[in-house]
Amino acid sequence: MEEENDTEATCVCIVCGKGLCTSHIKELELPVSVGQPPNVKRLPKGLPRIMCHYCFDQTIEDGFD
Repeated sequence: MEEENDTEATCVCIVCGKGLCTSHIKELELPVSVGQPPNVKRLPKGLPRIMCHYCFDQTIEDGFD
């Protein structure tokens, strides 16, 4: 809709809930650890998280200021 195209949403932003097409997503991979200290192990594959460009920019900017 931002570019006046009518494209079906393929996913949803986890922050704002906006429906997104595949060309307007940002994917973050959150690391996953298992176990209890001192035996904590990071799994080789994280959890994918899908965000819109706006929420991604706001989250990254706010998180590292």
